[in-house]
Amino acid sequence: MRYSKALFFVLITVLAFTQEKPASPHAAASPASSKSPIGLPSEEVVNAFMHQMFGYDPSLTWKIVSIKPSEAAGLAEVDVTVQGAQGPQPQKFYVSADGRHAVVGQILPFGAHPFEAARKELEKRANGPSRGPATAPVMVVEFSDMQCPHCKEAQPTLDKLAAEDTNVRIVFQNFPIAQIHDWSMKAAEYADCVGRSSNDAFWKFIESVYGAQSDITAANADEKLKGLADAAGVNGTEIAACAAKPETETRVQHSIDLGRSLDVNSTPTIFINGRALSAGGIPYEVLQKLVDFAAKENTQAAAK
Repeated sequence: MRYSKALFFVLITVLAFTQEKPASPHAAASPASSKSPIGLPSEEVVNAFMHQMFGYDPSLTWKIVSIKPSEAAGLAEVDVTVQGAQGPQPQKFYVSADGRHAVVGQILPFGAHPFEAARKELEKRANGPSRGPATAPVMVVEFSDMQCPHCKEAQPTLDKLAAEDTNVRIVFQNFPIAQIHDWSMKAAEYADCVGRSSNDAFWKFIESVYGAQSDITAANADEKLKGLADAAGVNGTEIAACAAKPETETRVQHSIDLGRSLDVNSTPTIFINGRALSAGGIPYEVLQKLVDFAAKENTQAAAK
């Protein structure tokens, strides 16, 4: 799911305003019970904060996804899902160690080669179905949820890139967001099994799942996915049996864990030689420029 620009703007605006005010005496004297044992803000405090931010609109609800230490020292990272008229929208903010300030925005890697660590991690651990030359100078890793409508919208752009650019290899990683998509995990398990059976069938399968999104429900997912697997050229019955095995869920969870280790919290997210981007809404021409730049940088680095 892509970020809701409206909700994001509201959160930034309100947070910016509150941070310009002097801290209240109550904030300075926050009781120890407002923090978790390891110094992170508690769910109680996060819920109270969200109430202050979004309680003005009774149609908005939220769910805490995670509260964890940030990669940036001294900050806690909080991920929530806000549910409104536009559907569930992921939101992220950071809380200072003293629990008195929140910061909205993305923490970026920094340095002369800011994306190198992510690139190496993906080269080592991204093991999903792929297309494109194995020796391509650019690896695009896509983290997708097959129940996500924005992933469906982004797929034709990635398909075109794979078909037209010999400099790129595209790797698909399952990243179902089961908290908001009730059949996404099952679809990921079917996709994992289809990919293990046939790489060619895998790409046909995910295209057909995206195309059938509006017809698939949690109640009929097995029936629909089994039929789509058959149509992609593999044995649907065998794929269904594979999808039900615990080891398949484990493989999907490993893909989710890889994404989370790289701070993926929404779909579609892609990495171009380690550079993270939201693939939703990126024009093909911009994506092509990013790939061409990454290929040029890779060639120059190899020549040194």
